[in-house]
Amino acid sequence: MKVFIDEDVCRGHGVCAAECPTVFGISDDGYGEVLVDEVPADLEAEVRTVSGHCPERAITVE
Repeated sequence: MKVFIDEDVCRGHGVCAAECPTVFGISDDGYGEVLVDEVPADLEAEVRTVSGHCPERAITVE
């Protein structure tokens, strides 16, 4: 599974990094970033949940 953050939509709330720091972080610019190329299988459900918690809906899961 892959996950992406739309940089044009993200406003840097940090919910993703707070809820799943293994997959998400905060860039030097203060916006969410994906830290992995592929989401580990054991974190897929968590990443799907986090994507729904993003206030800007900037996270896409494929």
